[in-house]
Amino acid sequence: MLVETRSTLVSAGTERMMIEFGRASLLDKVRKQPDKVRQVIDKARTDGIGPTLEAVRSKLGAPLALGYCHAGVVVETGANSPFSVGDRVVTNGNHAEYVTVPYTLAAKIPENVGFEAAAFTPLAAIGLQGVRLAEPTLGETVVVYGLGLIGLLTVQLLRANGCRVIGIDTNSTRLALAERFGAVALNGASGDVAAQVRALTGGIGADAVLLTLSSPSDDPVHNAAEMSRKRGRIVLVGVTGLALRRDDFFKKELSFAVSCSYGPGRYDPSYEDQAIDYPVAYVRWTEQRNFEAVLQLMADGSLDPLVLVSHRFAFDDSPKAYDLIASSEPSLGVLLQYADRGGAAITPADRVRTVNPSPATASPFSVGVIGAGNFGTRILIPAIAAAKGRLRVVASGKGTSAAIAAKRLGFEQAATDTDAIFADPAVDTVVVLTRHDSHARYAIRALESGKHVFVEKPLALTESELDAVIVAAEASGMIVTAGFNRRFAPFARALRTELANRAGPAALVLTVNAGAIPRDHWVQDPAVGGGRIVGEACHFLDLARFLVGAPIVDARAVSAADRSGRAIDDIAHLTMTFADGSTAVVHYLANGHSSFPKERIEAFADGRTWQIDNWRRLNAWGGSAKGGGLFAGQDKGHRDELQALATAVRTGGPPPIPYDELFEVSRWAIRLAEAARTRTPT
Repeated sequence: MLVETRSTLVSAGTERMMIEFGRASLLDKVRKQPDKVRQVIDKARTDGIGPTLEAVRSKLGAPLALGYCHAGVVVETGANSPFSVGDRVVTNGNHAEYVTVPYTLAAKIPENVGFEAAAFTPLAAIGLQGVRLAEPTLGETVVVYGLGLIGLLTVQLLRANGCRVIGIDTNSTRLALAERFGAVALNGASGDVAAQVRALTGGIGADAVLLTLSSPSDDPVHNAAEMSRKRGRIVLVGVTGLALRRDDFFKKELSFAVSCSYGPGRYDPSYEDQAIDYPVAYVRWTEQRNFEAVLQLMADGSLDPLVLVSHRFAFDDSPKAYDLIASSEPSLGVLLQYADRGGAAITPADRVRTVNPSPATASPFSVGVIGAGNFGTRILIPAIAAAKGRLRVVASGKGTSAAIAAKRLGFEQAATDTDAIFADPAVDTVVVLTRHDSHARYAIRALESGKHVFVEKPLALTESELDAVIVAAEASGMIVTAGFNRRFAPFARALRTELANRAGPAALVLTVNAGAIPRDHWVQDPAVGGGRIVGEACHFLDLARFLVGAPIVDARAVSAADRSGRAIDDIAHLTMTFADGSTAVVHYLANGHSSFPKERIEAFADGRTWQIDNWRRLNAWGGSAKGGGLFAGQDKGHRDELQALATAVRTGGPPPIPYDELFEVSRWAIRLAEAARTRTPT
């Protein structure tokens, strides 16, 4: 649903850390992420220094939308939403005038709770989830170690739960607030706090300790263990060093847990992206239900966040808020205030913003791009610009990435509405860079709108979708193509030339060290990403088809399985037989080491052998390697592919990839993906 913002809260700890990281030099950023250094070294060894530096700079230089404590008014709802237009809601949206959120990440604000108080809800829910993991009972003594915003909200939650609370911090103002909320305040700089806690509990120790501070030191965990009673509970809500001392926990049989943000559902794509809720009978407290519990405590008067407000800024002055939290000036709850736009629906014109002026004269290959992710902005859109394409408009669902891409890459307009692209007469080519389940739908709509379309692979997830794309292409007469860029790479073209002169059949071996991605990643979802074979291995089916130069007449898939027999479809061997008697096998492997080259293509024919080594070198044994040699980096054909599309659009064709090959490979990819997933024949 779409929500008009009225108030947001700056999460000082998290956002200060992000601001400091963003302002740091490249070297300092690397130093702060030592776990990433090995990945960078491995990538440099396999891909080359140039591409690696480009990827690192792009990743570290990508702006991030800040904020997750948001309150506003619903202006539009999606299908099956329990909310209505006009509802006052809390969400985990960013600092923005409008946000889009799934309804599982929103909760209605009670009538007697204002927007400013409600904006504290996500932070309070983080504390509440920590409390739930600690499982305090009436009358127990709980230590809240760290009295920032989350800590002070947690003090109030524990007092509402009937607990005796001891608050520890070094800031006198925060200690005074903890006392105001009914806690016993201990200055963490005044001696042995563990001994003081034991003294306050008659030598027993605390029943539970919630670590709500941010510190690189291991001392807080050690102190928490020392102040705990035997079989006490320690819950990490904030960030501390975690070099645990076995003796601390062994002697007392202490329990230790790490709290995950607002509660169950966090980081679960089905809950957060698809709005699939957990049944209340089995998961009583989800993210959303924790939001609701916090709001009810505010409505009852048991939780008062407004006393924690130290500063208010108009949204237009938000840079001043970040200067404040990055400075040494004392602050606590920093609120951003937004203009009341009346909760009216947004017009189509509001969804498109002009960023750069339009050129005086229009030119063919005027592009509207749907999706502004890292790959598109780093690789494909610069390739469009290199082909002298007119960057007319870029659209993304939440708008932030589109606005950033428009400013950085030179688009005339940024949008949150794809309708603007299809309706814009200045756009003659639509480029689709979204999740795979939308590819066929957008391709068909572009063709029916009289526009050419480039779809970053795959073209479709099912054969019925593919059939619909084919019908639309034939009816429209417009060009449709997919991102099978490797056939356009210089080494691929050189190898194709060599193989074209063979007397007998060719045998190809394509080894793809794809690397593992989580099973719950959207690409792995058959309904959303289609799985990795249809989503990525299709590249190599097309490359084999291109190198052989003959139709695929048969294909088979053999996939690995876990011990229960469930298919692991991203560890698979895909074999193809071609009409001229040639064969190819694609080893698509997610279980290799990252330092091994990602792609290696080997071709055998007429007593000769060629090898494309990770797109950096073309080696030959018993034959020539025209166009080969050592490249400083990699050229996987992206620029040549987009140049071919630009030429086709400007001259009226033919399409960059012949339709018989494009549709043939797409169909076999769909069939092989299903065969690998079900471990059945194609």
